[in-house]
Amino acid sequence: MPETGPLTRSMDEKFEKLFAMMAEMKAGLEDKMEAGQEEMRSGKEEIKSQIQAHTENQVEEMKIHVDGCIGKIEEEVQCVKLKIEKVESEVQRKIEESNCEVQEKVGNLERRISELEERPNDFPASPEFTSSRRTVKPLTFDRQTSWTVFKTQFDVVTSTNEWTDFAKPSQLVASLRGSAAEVLQGI
Repeated sequence: MPETGPLTRSMDEKFEKLFAMMAEMKAGLEDKMEAGQEEMRSGKEEIKSQIQAHTENQVEEMKIHVDGCIGKIEEEVQCVKLKIEKVESEVQRKIEESNCEVQEKVGNLERRISELEERPNDFPASPEFTSSRRTVKPLTFDRQTSWTVFKTQFDVVTSTNEWTDFAKPSQLVASLRGSAAEVLQGI
């Protein structure tokens, strides 16, 4: 190496000091970085543990809440089942009561029908049920009264006696006397 002057040596020494200081700083920084990384790893693990503990706590609280809700629902279901059983029992009781009433009424009706079938049908007619219609005695025609007067009187008698159209001619023939009846013999 070529010989260096005092200035260069002084600079070399300073550079060496500078390099030594830099190496020292580098080693210090590496130590600090290593310590910082270790601290970060430790903090990360601590945060992870805290998050896991918090999550487990939340899950446990939710499980307790869900179990409570399930318990309440099961109680409500039991209550509803009891009410349904009570209503079913009441409906069954009412059906049985109604069935008994219907059977009793059917029995009564059958008994009454049997009594009516055994009773004779020829009972005397009661005056309030029979008609009290009045009848008028049929007229006679012997040509001594005019035909017009007789015809008017005959119409009144047929109406009062409620004769049918079939009975009217028979009654007319029966009412003819004398020469009026003789005319019919010629027909």
